[in-house]
Amino acid sequence: MGLRVLAAMSGGVDSAVAAARIAEAGHDVTGVHLALSANPQSHRTGARGCCTVEDSRDARRAADVIGIPFYIWDMAERFQRDVVEDFVAEYAAGRTPNPCLRCNEKIKFAAVLDRALALGFDAVATGHHARLVDGVLSRSVDPGKDQSYVLGVLTREQLGHAMFPLGDSTKAQVREEAARRGLTVADKPDSHDICFIADGDTRGFLAGRLGSAEGPIVDQEGEVVGSHRGAHGFTVGQRKGLHIDRPAADGRPRYVLSIEPVSNTVTVGPRSALEVTSITCGPPLWNGPSVLDDLTVQLRAHGEVYGCRIEESGGRLRIDLDRPATGVAPGQAAVLYTGSTVIGSATIAHAA
Repeated sequence: MGLRVLAAMSGGVDSAVAAARIAEAGHDVTGVHLALSANPQSHRTGARGCCTVEDSRDARRAADVIGIPFYIWDMAERFQRDVVEDFVAEYAAGRTPNPCLRCNEKIKFAAVLDRALALGFDAVATGHHARLVDGVLSRSVDPGKDQSYVLGVLTREQLGHAMFPLGDSTKAQVREEAARRGLTVADKPDSHDICFIADGDTRGFLAGRLGSAEGPIVDQEGEVVGSHRGAHGFTVGQRKGLHIDRPAADGRPRYVLSIEPVSNTVTVGPRSALEVTSITCGPPLWNGPSVLDDLTVQLRAHGEVYGCRIEESGGRLRIDLDRPATGVAPGQAAVLYTGSTVIGSATIAHAA
């Protein structure tokens, strides 16, 4: 007997094919589009943004082709509070958040899953490129599209009510299948960057909410080498857009090494100064097998993977890397793996 499944349909090709596969497998599927913007734009701009009127119409058309009921749930207020305001607050505190990760944690697998279970659904299905193997989160077979990193914050209970039908397919295969099924989104571009900043101007978005306040850009010796209009416009590892008044003595590029929001100071230095081998994180979330050997860690979405050793103590997680990493920013997630299997995650506090 099939399950009652709520299929989250963004209006893109991945979620449409995921819903179609679940329905074809014999489950009782209902499609839902999440209205996350209080003032949605009527059209997307290229591949930027999501949650537009166009997206909701694409999702509805896909549901009609699949032959499943379809609804729109207004989650704009919750999304604004748990994702957008969190994003702004994290930058104001000198950290670099990942809003996609927060959306999965707080919206798709908290607010939506809670409502789905209350309505009698057994699971929520999404178009994420990841796999569930015996209830354990694992990487997609398509390494270029793998999204297990942004799902690494989900609890075991949430994963127990999740379905990721695309994990055994490449993106090319998903698009080909969408075309065969007659889904008009088969060639629709993927959204990218931050969905609620449709023009891609993160610095401008933050300035509109946090204002502008001039502060110094200093080198490692504390000498002022430039100025800026708000430390919230920078992230660790950033190279472009620094507007430094004079070049480094060695003529090499400089990168953002740290951000101090209280003094509104940005410190810059050579790329070599970005290298870290030890990372301290907040309380870990363990959602996979209890494994301590042959561990790897991923420090950003689609980032490199590093061999590591871990130690948990006093509610903190220390991660020692086998080789140096660069651009490790507080506020990002460290997701731990054994092979392709996720074992847990934690938020980066600082690195050295």
